[in-house]
Amino acid sequence: MYQRVSIIGRLGRDPEMRYAPDGSPVTSFSVATDRHWTDSEGKQQERTIWFRVTAWRKLAEICNQYLAKGRLVYVEGDLSEPKPYQGRDGEWRASLDVTAREVKFLGGRGEAPGDEGAARDIASDLEEEPIPF
Repeated sequence: MYQRVSIIGRLGRDPEMRYAPDGSPVTSFSVATDRHWTDSEGKQQERTIWFRVTAWRKLAEICNQYLAKGRLVYVEGDLSEPKPYQGRDGEWRASLDVTAREVKFLGGRGEAPGDEGAARDIASDLEEEPIPF
């Protein structure tokens, strides 16, 4: 079994591309999602949740070429089981890892470095390929 997740957020840093042992390109990037609400005392609250996203093959190449820190994106993919870890401050957290199946660039021209215009769907032209792991 697996879980499919859809997220909209901003890249926390520029993507990093590397190659798997079989030569397949792999790109990793982090996406921050924000939630805003008013608590019972009328105070504005905000919570940011980070996702570590991994894209493979042609999708990896396109993400590496066009995405940049601060860019607004839509990511749909498979959510791995959260992995607990202890932060530098001693607090326990969970790493939320997503294997991207689809990535869309959101926002308009000039929104972030490397922006090539309006929203662009970079997964619709890609063939479904098995993920090697």
